[in-house]
Amino acid sequence: MTSLIPAPSSVGAPGGRPFVLDEDTEIEAGPGAGGVARWLRTTVGAATGLPLEPYTSGASRILLRIAPSLADELGTPEAYRLTVDEHAVVIEAAGREGLFYGAQTFRQLLGPVAFRRAPVTSGRVWEMPPVTISDAPRFRWRGLMLDVARHFTPKDGVLRHLDLMAAHKLNVFHFHLTDDQGWRIEIKRYPRLTEVGSWRARTKFGHRASPLWEEKPHGGFYTQDDIREIVAYAAERHITVVPEIDVPGHSQAAIAAYPELGNTDVIDTSSLTVWDNWGISLNVLAPTDNTLRFYEGVFEELLGLFPSEFIHIGGDECAKEQWRESPLVQARIEELGLADEDELQSWFIGHFDKWLSARGRRLIGWDEILEGGLAEGAAVSSWRGYAAGIAAARAGHDVVMCPEQQVYLDYRQDAGADEPVPIAYVRTLEDVYRFEPVPPELTPEEAAHVLGAQANVWTEVMEDQGRVDYQTFPRLAAFAEVAWSPLPAPAERDFADFERRMAAHYERLDALGVGYRPPTGPLPWQKRPGVLGRPIEGAPPNR
Repeated sequence: MTSLIPAPSSVGAPGGRPFVLDEDTEIEAGPGAGGVARWLRTTVGAATGLPLEPYTSGASRILLRIAPSLADELGTPEAYRLTVDEHAVVIEAAGREGLFYGAQTFRQLLGPVAFRRAPVTSGRVWEMPPVTISDAPRFRWRGLMLDVARHFTPKDGVLRHLDLMAAHKLNVFHFHLTDDQGWRIEIKRYPRLTEVGSWRARTKFGHRASPLWEEKPHGGFYTQDDIREIVAYAAERHITVVPEIDVPGHSQAAIAAYPELGNTDVIDTSSLTVWDNWGISLNVLAPTDNTLRFYEGVFEELLGLFPSEFIHIGGDECAKEQWRESPLVQARIEELGLADEDELQSWFIGHFDKWLSARGRRLIGWDEILEGGLAEGAAVSSWRGYAAGIAAARAGHDVVMCPEQQVYLDYRQDAGADEPVPIAYVRTLEDVYRFEPVPPELTPEEAAHVLGAQANVWTEVMEDQGRVDYQTFPRLAAFAEVAWSPLPAPAERDFADFERRMAAHYERLDALGVGYRPPTGPLPWQKRPGVLGRPIEGAPPNR
């Protein structure tokens, strides 16, 4: 029981005879608990081979109870209480979310074998010692961002990520769907976005300084039914999907599909293709009424697919060279009474801030959107360190802390030469475990604007599931504990205890088929000898 990750708020061991999960164990699901009962049958039932039938009068039972009256006691619908004695497992919460998280903890208590998809031993005795657990999350936003634009993750891979998130009690999936290197979502009124924008002719292998290329097409996209399935699958696991459509930079794939979106008076946009390299493309959207109407059409379809409160619009790393050279853009700046290109970007973002607000949604973007002012209600993903998040919170804006220096999981995990395609800063498992989302400079009132934290996975140098697994795990487990558990200050955290609990958690990851980085370093097939990365500590950002 002491190997739980993330660590619960409190654990008690009252003593007594163990609870035995066997053929006679039944699930008693109270009102509203049917979804969690189904999840238990399809996961724990599959792993144990036990039927876990609906409760009639069995000798042992798993009781699932939602009691709104517990809200005052537990504090949030995401909190739960789990009690095990020799007769029953009782999981209760004020909401479905908490009940689901309690079921995740129950699964961990059964041991790593409970994370497999079918029984691996016959006649196993499934025993659980008596325990009482009270638990609640520290933050409301416990996120993972997956970039599927640079390297496409097929739908089944996305569903797998959602299961892995749920196993770690994460609840926001930031879905980075568009960039210079690919457009990954079907927009019915603009079919060329996927016909043209969803694939590139070749791909740089390694960092952009690498001389290596993968000389074959790369691409893929999600149909709108794929998206509906992903959103529904996530909702069953109490995960909110926040889509990102990047504007006005990181848009070359869209311009390749619809050249009129680009700065046609500066370059021949009809000759552009989806970008096959990494870095920051100079090809950005033209700030025209046509571009605004086009993206309003994109967002209209997006809102019909994603019920999330927040819609991410990117807003980062918009190169201004073409805007400076464009007579049309300069005339637009003058027409709007703006000072320069930076204010023009702020105006562009502000347009969609108002547009989304009018439709009952909230805009969130990377911290560059703070430059030039931000409308009330918009939120900020603080990625270039803490400074922008601090400024946003002090200005009354909600913030998701995801500083690259701490929680960019594409960054290398060790300084050793064997790390595959080493990128930027070394961020070890312990570094992530000591990440603190709330800067000490904030007052309690300002700190209340920190919605939570997010780990980001950018996939330029991750060409397949194995590479994503290696970069993401086990560090995502450390991040999950930071986002969920009531940990002390970073310097006071017991990393030795976390490592001890990770010994059991590695077995869970093994059972789930996760190709994580072993504590001793990469396995032979996880290395990428000869593929250049960006190993200079303190190097500039690479998105």
